[in-house]
Amino acid sequence: MARYSDEIIDDVRQSNDIVDVISQYVRLKRSGRNYFGLCPFHNEKSPSFSVSPEKQIFHCFGCGVGGNVFTFLTKIEGINFVEAVQLLAERANIQLPTLENNVDSAKEALKAKVYKVNEFTAKYYHENLYRPESKMAQEYIKKRKLSNETLKAFQIGFSGKFDELYRELKKQGFEDREILESGLVNKNERGQYIDRYRNRLMFPICDARGRVIAFGGRVLDDSKPKYINSPENIVYSKGRHLYGLNVAKKYDIKKRLLIVEGYMDVVSLHQRDIHNVVASLGTALTQQQGYLLRNNTEQIILSYDSDEAGQTAKVRAMEILQNMGCDIRVLQMEGAKDPDEYVIKYGNARFQNLVDKAISVIEFKVKILRQSLNLESTNDKIKFLNEIAKLISKIDNSMEREVYIEKIAKEYDVSKEAIYAEVNKLTYKESKDEKVLGKPKPVVRHIEKKEMDNVSEATKRRENTVLAILLSGDRNIYEIIKQNITIEDFKYEIDKKIAQKVYEEFENGNSNINSIIDDLLEEEQNHITMIMAEDYGIDDVEKAIDDIIQSYEKDKLNERKLEILELLENPTEENEKKELEKELNDIIIRLAKIR
Repeated sequence: MARYSDEIIDDVRQSNDIVDVISQYVRLKRSGRNYFGLCPFHNEKSPSFSVSPEKQIFHCFGCGVGGNVFTFLTKIEGINFVEAVQLLAERANIQLPTLENNVDSAKEALKAKVYKVNEFTAKYYHENLYRPESKMAQEYIKKRKLSNETLKAFQIGFSGKFDELYRELKKQGFEDREILESGLVNKNERGQYIDRYRNRLMFPICDARGRVIAFGGRVLDDSKPKYINSPENIVYSKGRHLYGLNVAKKYDIKKRLLIVEGYMDVVSLHQRDIHNVVASLGTALTQQQGYLLRNNTEQIILSYDSDEAGQTAKVRAMEILQNMGCDIRVLQMEGAKDPDEYVIKYGNARFQNLVDKAISVIEFKVKILRQSLNLESTNDKIKFLNEIAKLISKIDNSMEREVYIEKIAKEYDVSKEAIYAEVNKLTYKESKDEKVLGKPKPVVRHIEKKEMDNVSEATKRRENTVLAILLSGDRNIYEIIKQNITIEDFKYEIDKKIAQKVYEEFENGNSNINSIIDDLLEEEQNHITMIMAEDYGIDDVEKAIDDIIQSYEKDKLNERKLEILELLENPTEENEKKELEKELNDIIIRLAKIR
């Protein structure tokens, strides 16, 4: 794959502070010179995810993952390196040159064509909605009381029969490959091109920038399936977008954003002046959608359907959003199966009242727990108290804990003293078991396991220290180290590979040594950021280097000493024996001086 020049990549890197970028996905809190937060790549209760503004790297001491700003984006967004550069360049308003690579150019050209196919199709379907032959769709629109303003805002349309869209797209000059790639048309076994959507109300799906990336089609009768959605393709990945976000962003959504299940929920609420609403594309919220929500608002209201699938989706969404540190509320709705039905039945004011009274996650979990138990039963009451205590013990803020204990005790007629006692017991146990974050023990990756069996901890620490000093980018320090420590002196294979790259960068005159992270394998990135993230307690760099060089010399002398002793045990010629004894004596003297 083609990539941009080192100068361009450095420009993009320097224009995007890693703390600012990661803060869009992870809630970070400053601690000393670094920032810490909950790792987005594995579930954890205590923050072990470290971000260094000084070194422009991140490293998780819990799962071992690490890298720079490009690495983070490739992992969190599921994109490749070039796409990460492009995303960050756009963020920093940097104009990138066109990549000179046939494969990349062809892919980008195809993506551009698919966007145009989608754009034309959305417009075509929307205009089709108003034609005389679309009476079925018009009656449905009338029944749902959707205004022309709403239809236009969401570009709602109607799909025709058999191959109407395909023929229109061909008239516009689109090629079969571009049309098929969009997922709007299928090719059957007989070689016929047939529209995927036929006689359906159409909902174009846009990304946050307003580009049409996919479609959802709803039947207007009782046939199945009720909805057909675009397959994932070159421009569309359903887990990375939210329906209606492009419309909602035109309004004030900073304070609060509702997340619902369906297209019609979003459209219906918007029609009734509730604009801060989006839908997940599918019943299960993904991490990427969670990041979109958190990046756009302070508080998220979960408003899924009241059926079993909706409740399951709600619990899954809670887990994802809680791990991201989001402020979540749960909308409680009775008398309707979904927000669309509720707002039509009871109106805007009553729905807004529900939103204002949305309960916290703790309250929701307690309510669900209460519904499954009989508090008249002693065993169930004990279970209820134990489960409540587990929930409350996970709250860090003591004031918040107290409020919940008082409220739950009063509402469910249980002893607040009993809850306090159990919570304190659990809190004490957790604090006793919890590891101190100050100097977390680095995770050792699986690729190093065999090496660790043969290399001492002291050697590992020494090699890490050498690499950490080199990665500061000081050329004078490098010259001293290079003269005394060779690549072959590194015992770990992974350290040797990293040292080789670092030495090469210095020899090539590169002052930004951190840039080598871009060219490392994932395991090597994790390892190098672990080295860079650790505090080696070095006050005097020159003295530290001198000590390390002496330790290397000592190891080499001891190795040679053992070799000589082994040779002297075997029969040797007198002259050779004298030479070995003389060398051994010199080694002993030199070792004594080092000590």
